Amino acid sequence: MPDVNSERPDFFARHRTLLEQAVHATAHRDHWTPYPESPSTSVYGEQAPALGEAAFQEQIGRPFALPDHPGDGRVLAGETSPYGRALGISYPRLDPEQAVATAKAAAGPWRAADPDTRAGVAAEILARLNAATFEIAHAVQHTTGQPFVMAFQAGGPHAQDRGLEAVAYAWAEQKRHPVAARWSKPQRKGGPLELDKTFTPVGRGVAVLIACNTFPTWNGYPGLFASLVTGNPVVVKPHPGAVLPLAITVRIAREVLAEAGFSPDVVLLAAEAPDGRSAATLALHPDVRIVDFTGSTAFGDWLEANARQAAVYTEKAGLNTVVLDSTDDYRGLLGNLAFSLSLYSGQMCTTPQNLLIPREGFATDQGPRTADEFAADLGAALDRLLADPARAVHTLGAIVNDGVRHTLEAAAALGHTVHASTEVAHPEHPKAIVRTPLVARLDANTDRDTYTREWFGPVSFVIGTDSTEHGLAILRECVGAHGALTAAVHSTNETVLAAAREAALDAGVHLSENLTGGVFVNQSAAFSDFHGSAANPAASATLSDPAFVTARFATLQSRRPVAKEPVGV
Repeated sequence: MPDVNSERPDFFARHRTLLEQAVHATAHRDHWTPYPESPSTSVYGEQAPALGEAAFQEQIGRPFALPDHPGDGRVLAGETSPYGRALGISYPRLDPEQAVATAKAAAGPWRAADPDTRAGVAAEILARLNAATFEIAHAVQHTTGQPFVMAFQAGGPHAQDRGLEAVAYAWAEQKRHPVAARWSKPQRKGGPLELDKTFTPVGRGVAVLIACNTFPTWNGYPGLFASLVTGNPVVVKPHPGAVLPLAITVRIAREVLAEAGFSPDVVLLAAEAPDGRSAATLALHPDVRIVDFTGSTAFGDWLEANARQAAVYTEKAGLNTVVLDSTDDYRGLLGNLAFSLSLYSGQMCTTPQNLLIPREGFATDQGPRTADEFAADLGAALDRLLADPARAVHTLGAIVNDGVRHTLEAAAALGHTVHASTEVAHPEHPKAIVRTPLVARLDANTDRDTYTREWFGPVSFVIGTDSTEHGLAILRECVGAHGALTAAVHSTNETVLAAAREAALDAGVHLSENLTGGVFVNQSAAFSDFHGSAANPAASATLSDPAFVTARFATLQSRRPVAKEPVGV
């Protein structure tokens, strides 16, 4: 057990109300957040923006400070901002064997702590992450290419929401059973059989978090906090292109752990050079019992097939699909879709790729529109949205890496483009690579090989189908076979909407219906929206639900006969 004394803070007492509110929110699914998403000085304080930017700038070109972190020398991850600046930050070099051994050595007292203690520590880490949101926002912006406000929101409060959501599920599930119980079984003759029993949730062992380049905190925090609260030490293995946001996270986590009387090595950073291959080595280590991964389908499938000693939670890629049947708000539909395709240059796992529309067209409040006319109208909506470069860059952000740029080039080479991707000059970052979305016109029957694979980035296809029913059949078949994180439908017909719901249930994907306003298919609200679904191949987990936490621990019991009361003196 940790050496808890009166001088150490009681983080659980400090955050108990917050934790109870979070558990309540997971059950009621209404809007709730404790972390304000506005980067306003009235919320975070007059000095917060300047202090956060200064903290980020201070780390450029220097060794990242992680006091007492184990390792052998330093490693330069090679982080280069998509806005055109090399970060030049080095991190402790920690090889996989040492990482796992160190985490395992630190696990005992953390595992022995009760769920309340662990949840309190996690909530305090999140509180301090929230206080550091401006620093983290700059780190996210300059490792992922997200525009600043998005980096602030998605990398800060929204990621913290997802982390707290995982804390709430992990805390609640460990408290589902009593700590102790007396079992009494009546007998036909004599007294009852009686046993005293205890029930203790125990973590599985070392967890490894393999993070992605585009959303290192939003996708990383759920696994990190779910593993921590269930009693497991965590080795954080960032993507080489986006180490800094998680390095800051690890620094704060280690500070809180030490203050609470635990070894800071309960959370470790395993940064590597761009040509490193430590993720596979870590994932297959026999002492690694939990793996969280966000990234490519190929590596996610490999992890699921090969890391058999661990509980593996993946979020991969898929064919996000929109079925267009009819609408009574055509302008709103176009505006909503244009923004969904443009947000962060389509570099989101939830961005629509396949837009399915009957070739002969669909009914709108502005008259029928054929597939060709819709494709042209969508291109015009994109042009309206992104007409002013100074404003467009705050939606588009920057292209995160060469892989996305090559995808754009390959899509253009198909020869079906109806809205070309164009370059946008960033007024503040002239070296940034900024591109508008490309829209291509395909046919459901002749271009199947093209639209049944993922094109990550600002690439979408308007696909002509035989009918709405044909489009729903494609949704069901393609998502069922290849996976998706999102699906959407537009229809004024309740029968069609019901059929779309059935198709989505069959395919195992979350569905959005008739989004024409300020809610977009590629946005997901913690405590209300489930993100990902183990019901289709794009993911093996949902952020967050009970299944996301229960395999991270086991409830072990002990039992003994009830002590007999002494008889007289």
